[in-house]
Amino acid sequence: MAIDTSGTVGRSAGEEKQPAIGKGWVQAVALVMIFGFFIMGILAYRTYTASMPMPDRVVDESGQELFTGADITRGQELFQARGLMQYGSVHGHGAYLGPDYTADYLRRAADDVTAQFERAGEAQVQDRVVEEFRTNRFDDRTKTLVFTDRQAAAFDRIQQHYVAHFGADARKNGLSPDLITDPKEIRDLTAFFAWSAWASAAERPGHNYTYTNNWPAEPRVDNGPTADLIVWSALSLIALLGGTGILFAVYGRWSQRIGWHAEDAPAISYHQPGEVTLTRSQRATVWFFAIVSVLFLAQALLGALTEHYRADLSSFFGLDLARWLPYNLARTWHVQLSLFWTAAAFLAGGIFLTPFITRREPRRQHWLAYGLLGAVALVVFGSLISEALSIFGVIPEGTLLSQQWEYLDLPRLWQILLIVGLFLWIAIVWRGLRSSLKTSSKTSMPWMFFFAGLAIPAFYAVGLLAGSDTHFSVADFWRFWVVHLWVEDFLELFTTVMVAYIFVLLGVVRQRIALGIIFLDIILYSAGGVIGTMHHLYFSGTPVEHMALGAFFSAAEVIPLTFLTVEAWTFLQLGSRQQTGDTKPFPHRWSVMFLVAVGFWNFLGAGVFGFLINLPIVSYYQIGTALTANHAHGAMMGVYGMLAVGMAMFAFRYIIPADKWPEKLARLSFWSLNIGLAWMVFATLLPLGVLQLYHSVNDGYFEARSLGYITQPGNVLLEWMRMPGDIVFIGGGILPLLWIAWVAIKSFWQGRNTAYVDELPDEPLYTELPAAAGARNVGDTTP
Repeated sequence: MAIDTSGTVGRSAGEEKQPAIGKGWVQAVALVMIFGFFIMGILAYRTYTASMPMPDRVVDESGQELFTGADITRGQELFQARGLMQYGSVHGHGAYLGPDYTADYLRRAADDVTAQFERAGEAQVQDRVVEEFRTNRFDDRTKTLVFTDRQAAAFDRIQQHYVAHFGADARKNGLSPDLITDPKEIRDLTAFFAWSAWASAAERPGHNYTYTNNWPAEPRVDNGPTADLIVWSALSLIALLGGTGILFAVYGRWSQRIGWHAEDAPAISYHQPGEVTLTRSQRATVWFFAIVSVLFLAQALLGALTEHYRADLSSFFGLDLARWLPYNLARTWHVQLSLFWTAAAFLAGGIFLTPFITRREPRRQHWLAYGLLGAVALVVFGSLISEALSIFGVIPEGTLLSQQWEYLDLPRLWQILLIVGLFLWIAIVWRGLRSSLKTSSKTSMPWMFFFAGLAIPAFYAVGLLAGSDTHFSVADFWRFWVVHLWVEDFLELFTTVMVAYIFVLLGVVRQRIALGIIFLDIILYSAGGVIGTMHHLYFSGTPVEHMALGAFFSAAEVIPLTFLTVEAWTFLQLGSRQQTGDTKPFPHRWSVMFLVAVGFWNFLGAGVFGFLINLPIVSYYQIGTALTANHAHGAMMGVYGMLAVGMAMFAFRYIIPADKWPEKLARLSFWSLNIGLAWMVFATLLPLGVLQLYHSVNDGYFEARSLGYITQPGNVLLEWMRMPGDIVFIGGGILPLLWIAWVAIKSFWQGRNTAYVDELPDEPLYTELPAAAGARNVGDTTP
């Protein structure tokens, strides 16, 4: 898979008419993608045909109807519409303050049936209870599920528990007062919980484990780890160790031909801010990045609020804030904004880089950029308002304006409009790249930029297959195409392409090296990342092969993240190198530092913390605990958050005049964001998650997820210990970024009457120095 050495640094990417990458690379990428998505196609078929069954009717032993499949679906829709998936969870998926309602119903039903047997004077009660729940009484021909009379009686009594849980006791449980009081809605919710609990205890036909692979751990119904859980956990470790060994062997053999290196790059002089001319669309992105900064602040403040609720359910420093901004609404907005502000930064980054790539800008391109900004604002604020109205019950469940699944919380209407906006963005990028695409091979840098960008709206659109009324297992399958495949594979690819292009545009690597990095990352990330999506579906009612393949291939996802740590020092050197005889400094020190932080958190947050919870045997006990939040914060903020801020710094550096650039604030923002994030992880989330995992293994999953355990004094102390990290993160990290954005807005406004350009020079960001200028020198890389 040799890389063609014909690439140049100074030439426009669009002028490369010959392929700049060997056929071996293209064939390898094609094989990885075909194999990955072929397997995913098979798993999709199995998800539809072999997941936990949805009954048409649920009856008692006499044939009297308890509830229907339509009732279960309405309960599922209500669970989403009232924001309960951002309070508790089902099958381990959701938020972490409230209970997992699958485990909660199963425990309460098992205890109720046990009490009935004891009152009847039955012998060997435990064996009778196990038989009661593990016997599968679903008739696939009639689509009828039979509950025993004891299970039916338990269903009626558990309804009364949820009447109090969501009504009179809602406030002390961390919910809005009297959140749900309608008896029909309580019955539908209970039906949804009962169905999920039945599937977690009833054995699959022909097997000795349940539809959820014996999850949750519940000794009352003989739910414990299966042989598949243990075997595939061991095989995952072997895949990780073996794959890492192969990677280092390959890297040791071909380290001079793969990875970031620039030994053949020419001596260059960087153009300083004020010397770089910008197009209208590039200057328009200042508004994108400014809004990104505001949304980032809002998202972090909401995160701090949700953390406060975990430490003190009763009040917010004496204020009854929960009446107006309850936990489930705050967390909905917090999770939603984390995707909005990072995605908006990616859109702005794509628009900002495009003119540098093509050296020209189409007419009226900036008006399209402003139109996209308006569309993004409409979707953001429209969805946030709809989510609030849905949670407070103003908007009924099951509509285009009611909430949906966690991470796809924006209501259906806004989800559709967001996809339209993303395709509008790729149309803007295509319009800007069109002249270069016409003259480039399909494996060139401009085409890689376009293809990576096109994958963003295309794979986000897959989330439309997860509707409010979609079967839970099927919805989980498709929504994790967005949560995992979109985020951890294709956004990762776009990240790699943008970073590679920045270094090409700055002249520190050649295009052939950048293309090699891009194709290598596609292979490494997709080899594990595509099928590895299934590690989210271990216990969602899907067949066991989802767990087996998900575990094995998700272990491979850590391998490319390990490769990033090997390359980190070279990466930092590339971003800081200077030339002998040239006194002009490298202008993007802090942008590169944020990119280095991306590599660090990619390895730690996504790699180490992700692998920890992806092992089936660990996930069996910890899913839906603080260890999941630990991985989410380290990966989402550490990777995509740091990249978004780095892109903003890169753009701001050229928009703000050199004499007004707040160097100290950029430094403060970088260190505060990283120190604050590390504090959140190591002072609170990781120790809390380890303790919760231990409690889950030692005492039970139901106990570890209970509000009583979460609010124990020791755990509350750990929650309060996060406050210094939040203060550093917000006060020292986000507020300086917000001030830099304000300086950029003022600079934009003050220069609104200056001349804009529609064409850029061949080397817009640097000048190649004559060979006599001296040998290359790597400057001081310490911050």
